[in-house]
Amino acid sequence: MHHQLRSLRPLTFLSLASLALLSLSAQANVIVDTQGVDMERYHADRYECEQLSQQVEHQQTDSLGHDALRSTGKGALLGAAGGAIAGGSGSKGAKIGAGVGLVSGALHHSAEKREAQQEYSFEQQQVVRNCLINRGYQVLN
Repeated sequence: MHHQLRSLRPLTFLSLASLALLSLSAQANVIVDTQGVDMERYHADRYECEQLSQQVEHQQTDSLGHDALRSTGKGALLGAAGGAIAGGSGSKGAKIGAGVGLVSGALHHSAEKREAQQEYSFEQQQVVRNCLINRGYQVLN
């Protein structure tokens, strides 16, 4: 099982890298009409608004280990039952089911993380957008 979890480490790194890029791109998506705007003041206001957006709380998801363990257990139970019903070895079915459950748990965890990050980025973007509007800027999107 340690070997299987170790092989998931590159996925974790890629997930973290994509989360960082999503966070940066969310704040860059606010478009302001800068015609007639003091650009020095605008950059200062934009920076302050982006700093305020950092106060958005990041929704926590279950840990990868928790999701994988839960799915591995379910997969083992289903595999053992399926193997026994089919007249085969329940333990062999449990091993196969546990493997499928482990992969399923990792995929489920990844999807939950992605969804939580998208929600977090959207909320941060809304904070920046509303902040700039409240400071008198014309936000175009």
